Amino acid sequence: MTRTQKQAERTEEIPEKQNGRGTGSAVQSVDRAVIVLEKQARLGEAGVTEIADELDVHKSTAFRLLGVLENRGLVAQAKDRGKYYLGAAVLRLAGAAAVRLDISQEGVPVCRELADELGETVNIAVLDDDAAVNIMQARGTASVTAQNWLGRRTPLHATSSGKVLLAHMPPTLREGLLARTLPRFTDRTITGPSALRAELEAVVEQGYGLTIEELELGLAAVAAPVRAHDGKVIAAISVSGPVYRLNSDRLPELAKRTVAAGAELSRRMGYGF
Repeated sequence: MTRTQKQAERTEEIPEKQNGRGTGSAVQSVDRAVIVLEKQARLGEAGVTEIADELDVHKSTAFRLLGVLENRGLVAQAKDRGKYYLGAAVLRLAGAAAVRLDISQEGVPVCRELADELGETVNIAVLDDDAAVNIMQARGTASVTAQNWLGRRTPLHATSSGKVLLAHMPPTLREGLLARTLPRFTDRTITGPSALRAELEAVVEQGYGLTIEELELGLAAVAAPVRAHDGKVIAAISVSGPVYRLNSDRLPELAKRTVAAGAELSRRMGYGF
């Protein structure tokens, strides 16, 4: 099969653009961009002529496409040779995906051990724009009727995991989030920027975050940070349950065990070596 036939096969179901603005044209552009990135991943670098041949398009079309990718940081140009190679943005995207995959793999035994030991629900959450998203959950014997948090996006200011992620966020980004109007979920939700800043300072100092009926009445949770090899906080591990079980007498011990689990998962992620 020739290159032209291969290209036609890739795009045979893409409709022609209409009046210069068809959805098919946009989809075709995305398809071509992916082809460019895949070729550069295979070859290490490629010039405009090579890209145009691969796409079976004119050099000017390939040049415009490379310009868009370069503006987004997905490719960069070697000035001395004029060829293009994968840019730093690709590394950031790959790194973010690798972090989630690694945590999902390494977090399984840590979550299960902590859930079995404490009998409560254990979650691992990562930052997802302006929320925390739970990517893993394990349930202990006492939490058989607990709700499923897996995949849920939860507010940063009203959850223990969210407070941990918020507390270790770059200051400029954190202040941008604190400047927003924060929704109140219960009478105990902290919505004032000054009060929340003080809460986040305490999270950093004590090494864990707490929420007691701040997201839902009757629910309490404690969370600790998970660090990557470079010390950056990339996730939070939490223990949650009803307030009658996670009471003031028990919370200090739960916090201690959660911090230890966070340290163990951090070690598995390469931190401390």
